[in-house]
Amino acid sequence: MRSTGSVEIPIGVRKQRHLSMQCSTFLYTTSAMPVVMYLTITEKIASEITLSDKPGLTIKKWRETFDITQQELAKSINFSTSVISDYEHGRRASPGVGMIRKIIEGMISIDHHRGSPIVNKFSVPQVEAIIDIREFFEGKSISGLSKMIGAKNLTPDKDLSRFIYGYTVIDSVKAILTLSADDYIKLYGWNSDRALIFTGVEFGRSPMIAIRTHSLKPAVIVYHQPKRIDQLAVKLAKLENIVFLSTNIPLDDLLLKIKKM
Repeated sequence: MRSTGSVEIPIGVRKQRHLSMQCSTFLYTTSAMPVVMYLTITEKIASEITLSDKPGLTIKKWRETFDITQQELAKSINFSTSVISDYEHGRRASPGVGMIRKIIEGMISIDHHRGSPIVNKFSVPQVEAIIDIREFFEGKSISGLSKMIGAKNLTPDKDLSRFIYGYTVIDSVKAILTLSADDYIKLYGWNSDRALIFTGVEFGRSPMIAIRTHSLKPAVIVYHQPKRIDQLAVKLAKLENIVFLSTNIPLDDLLLKIKKM
């Protein structure tokens, strides 16, 4: 038992926590995602499995939460259905880190191909200013986003081949009126390599000033139907090395298009 200040952590719990961290790290590095900002669904699943007295039942709970059959999960990770069944019914010893990695990645992958309904359900933070938020299972280029939404590039010297791993659509008026410092972090979802898309922008100075004052920076800013682009906003984007785009397509079309990325 090791002491951490006045609290002692049993060796078994420390090992389980380490295993959980290994699973989480593996998932993010294999999908090329940057460091996360707060607890994610994959960390939650890994923690629950490794800390559970009955890991097989916890695996079953999450499989059913994702609405995945044993056959589907087994096929996605190249194992027989009997292996999944044996783990869930306790006929096999508790799965090691390698198996837990495969199981979690299998569930996330299946969910991704269905449009990520479960991942999005668990990842959407309750912030009034957020219209939509989504994480990508793999990186998408900024140039692809720009073409899809018919955007104008206001920072043509910036590299559009850079990958992003998600987007957040934000009501700029509600953001000004309701967004707290803690809520600001939630705009970045799982990672900061994403697009922040602001609607209801008049001149565009306020969102860029807010980004300028915080340590977290997005890869790309998109203004939706701005009345006018303030040149200070463009200057700040260049200073912060942020790609700055604007688009005039209807909001419903924008939301539909980016959901297809």
